[in-house]
Amino acid sequence: MKELAWFFLRFGLTAFGGPAAHVAMLEQEVVHKRAWMNRELFLDLMGATNLIPGPNSTELVMLIGYHRGGIRGLLVAGACFIFPAAILSGILAFFYAQYGELPAVEPFLLGIKPAVIAIIIAAVYRLGKKAIRKPYYLLIGILVATLALGGINEVLALLGGGLFGMCLIQLIDKKGKLWSIAPWPFLFVLPLLQVPARLTTYHPGNLFLSFLKIGAVLFGSGYVLFAYLEGELVDHLGWITQQELIDSVAAGQFTPGPVLTTATFIGFLVDGVPGAMLATLGIFLPAFVLSAIVHPYIPRLRGSEWAGAFLDAVNVGALGLMAAVLFSMGLQTMTSGAAFVIAGISATLLIVYPKLNPAYIVLAGALLGYGLMGY
Repeated sequence: MKELAWFFLRFGLTAFGGPAAHVAMLEQEVVHKRAWMNRELFLDLMGATNLIPGPNSTELVMLIGYHRGGIRGLLVAGACFIFPAAILSGILAFFYAQYGELPAVEPFLLGIKPAVIAIIIAAVYRLGKKAIRKPYYLLIGILVATLALGGINEVLALLGGGLFGMCLIQLIDKKGKLWSIAPWPFLFVLPLLQVPARLTTYHPGNLFLSFLKIGAVLFGSGYVLFAYLEGELVDHLGWITQQELIDSVAAGQFTPGPVLTTATFIGFLVDGVPGAMLATLGIFLPAFVLSAIVHPYIPRLRGSEWAGAFLDAVNVGALGLMAAVLFSMGLQTMTSGAAFVIAGISATLLIVYPKLNPAYIVLAGALLGYGLMGY
């Protein structure tokens, strides 16, 4: 437990860049550097997190903790990963409430963003070597990436790619029995849990329930989180303004750890420290519960021919989603010569030296971004 606590506290302080970057950093740390699991199991865990609601990278942290130390490990890993980001978001919210604006960090973000691009490139490259076992597996990843870039909901794209890939793998390999997929269908019920309950007056319990609902039905990227928060807290409840929401999401983007600690920032704006604690607990509680439910099923899924083929397809599809995120981020980030220089150097270093700590790449990118600003 001490090992897990120390590692994920440190990881929570250095994990910049959002879910795709977090997955890349975790793969480097737990597979290459610490050898806590092999790459196949890591991909299986990653595939499972993509099929349940909640923050993917945080759930992956929880599943790694479960693998190392059971339910206690899940709780320790998840709490320690979330804690630093929640504290930093709360501090930022305090100063924001006092002064009405966020500190200027744009020069450093100019370097951090291409460094994050490089981290994702290296992860897709490394994980792709393991996940794409045969040439036709690549078709599954391309399909999912194309659907995601075409505006299809990420979880629907992943499920569609998984089902298509499962049939493709079984058709080509000519093996598998239909009944052996039995443990899987319960996961498909989860997207139906979206309850349109509306709470119109502020009460601490209402704040907790609002964020609990968002955490229970949230699929997709940070942009989806923005849509949920806008519809619930700005348009319907009116607890915060549009500008406060934009600044809250910005705070979640440039603090380390899970981007969902945006909830901590918003909770503080609504009701101070109690609000920050309730919002944080509400949005992350479903992830703890769902991760604990899913983990025992993963070996059974891998032991089934059809479910194993589905999981293989989901793993490749998850890489397709990462590639789609990489493409979208690249269009927004790679807008200068300095960005290409930072991304190129960083990606080369990470591929050549797979045990290199990505935190150093992020720090170096921030400094280079500040130094090369304007080029």
